[in-house]
Amino acid sequence: MNIIGRLTGDAKVSTLQNSREVVNFSVAVNDSYKKKDGERVQLTEYFDCAYFLSPKVADSLTKGTLVEVTGRVSTRAWLGRDGQPHVSLNFHTSNIKFLDSPKKAERPEIDLTAKDKGKAKTDEKEDLPF
Repeated sequence: MNIIGRLTGDAKVSTLQNSREVVNFSVAVNDSYKKKDGERVQLTEYFDCAYFLSPKVADSLTKGTLVEVTGRVSTRAWLGRDGQPHVSLNFHTSNIKFLDSPKKAERPEIDLTAKDKGKAKTDEKEDLPF
């Protein structure tokens, strides 16, 4: 199964009882549909993901990063301390593909002032062959 979405927070590395490390993160997946009356409905589903292959990937799994994760879904049910039943869907991730740059801050930004924008339009007109 593949899921494409954005991370809701930075990934965290945990050590299990058997000294095995796991990377935990959550992915939000947006979906929308139109009702019969034409109203647009927006849905967001959240998947708790676990990745066991390499803890080093946690450095790149930062809030807002767009990823495609491949794996399988499992369910877990338990009784809380208050005696109420709880259920969760967990996504056991076997592959992570980054669909955008992991570090948005490293992207260069071009800041054009109003004066520069006008100049750019003038230059474009002068370059036209007709």
